[in-house]
This record gives sequence, structure tokens and C-alpha cells, in this order.
Amino acid sequence: MIMQFANGMPADQIVGVAWQKGSTSIGDGNCVEVAKLPEGSIAMRNSRFPAGPALVFTPAELRAFLDGAKEAEFDHMIG
Repeated sequence: MIMQFANGMPADQIVGVAWQKGSTSIGDGNCVEVAKLPEGSIAMRNSRFPAGPALVFTPAELRAFLDGAKEAEFDHMIG
């Protein structure tokens, strides 16, 4: 059976993947974690709520976001 991945699905139902957090993440558990899914998309979850909803992105969607973040397009959100 091939598992279907969808935005909003409980992240703890995504099994057999390695969740990764950034090396500069805060040590008290306030991290965003990502996992490469078998069909090539990328899941993202909040490490404080590992069973909470996952966001699922195509590689192109995540690349567009990361490119924008590198260009400081979202800095006003946290400043």
C-alpha cells in the first residue's frame, strides 16, 4: 500500500522518515522539522507538537520559500 501525504495530516502518521531540525534551532524544543517523503515531497512540522498537523510541499514550493527567506523577504514577520 502506498501512503498518501496531504497538508494537515497528523505528522505522527508519517512513518519511516527521518525528521531533521536545523543545527541552529533553539535548544528548548522550539524548532521546525522537515522530512523528505518517499514520493519526493517535503513535510514540515512543529517540534513542540510532533503529532500535530504537517505541511506538505513540493520541492519547487519549498525552494521558492527558501529563496525568499535568503533574500530577507519575510524578516518583517519576526522583527
